[in-house]
Amino acid sequence: MLSDAVRALRCPVCQDALGLEGTSPAEGAPSRRSLRCPAGHSFDAAKQGYFNLLTGKGTAFEADSPAMAAARHDFLAAGHYAELSSLLVDLAAPALQAPDAVVLDSGTGTGNYLRAVLDHTPTASVGIDISKFALRRAARLNPDTINLVWDVWRPLPLGTHTVDLVTVVFAPRNPAEFARVLRPGGRAIVVTPRPGHLAEIAGLTGMLRIEEGKEERLAESMGGHFTLAGQEALDIRLTLDEATAADLAFMGPAGHHLDRGQLLASLAGTGAVETTAKFAISVFSTPAAAS
Repeated sequence: MLSDAVRALRCPVCQDALGLEGTSPAEGAPSRRSLRCPAGHSFDAAKQGYFNLLTGKGTAFEADSPAMAAARHDFLAAGHYAELSSLLVDLAAPALQAPDAVVLDSGTGTGNYLRAVLDHTPTASVGIDISKFALRRAARLNPDTINLVWDVWRPLPLGTHTVDLVTVVFAPRNPAEFARVLRPGGRAIVVTPRPGHLAEIAGLTGMLRIEEGKEERLAESMGGHFTLAGQEALDIRLTLDEATAADLAFMGPAGHHLDRGQLLASLAGTGAVETTAKFAISVFSTPAAAS
């Protein structure tokens, strides 16, 4: 399955195919692997196992910090969003039945959602994110995934029609590139927050509230490249202690302008915090191959 994922990759410099050289390191040892194209452009794995393919100016976007990545991993690993993971798994499985199927997890973060998909349907996988700190955790959680530091707004380092499924959970979207890399009949699953998402915590911590019309704008942005095949709404009631509620706030955009201490201070004395996570899960499809 790893070879199927590598075959999907393209060099970000010359767009030629990339090959994987070296072997996986022993537990606890630094990685000795590299991705290399025939022209000699080479990208060594970090000691944690991910590859940084960003070239030139890199990215202008602010990556998640180590503390934000830790908060996300801890919150998701505790199972608070297990219902979302389960629904994502069910929707992903039909697209991953071919023996050479490949899934791209765009904005993979710490890799928790991809891990759930792979546990249910083992398959070749590529995860991309701009945060090397998140990918350090993703590479440990999903060691057989090709984990790449990459900016989704740049052309993806993947060949045309090389991927069967794209998953995007609370991450930016590049519809044109997703459509390019997906095979005919491929599927993109996009998870976004609905109005009222975590409203109780937002009111206490200053998190940005979800504006109306977000689902309509998503459908419009994807519509030039995809057909909306289905959409589901999921509400998850949560009762969290102050520390866990702070992690939930800190692992999102609020983590870029507030520190966890500030969030804990804003939640001090509230005791158990009750809130509702409100998700929209949208499934988009590309045209099937002509018969």
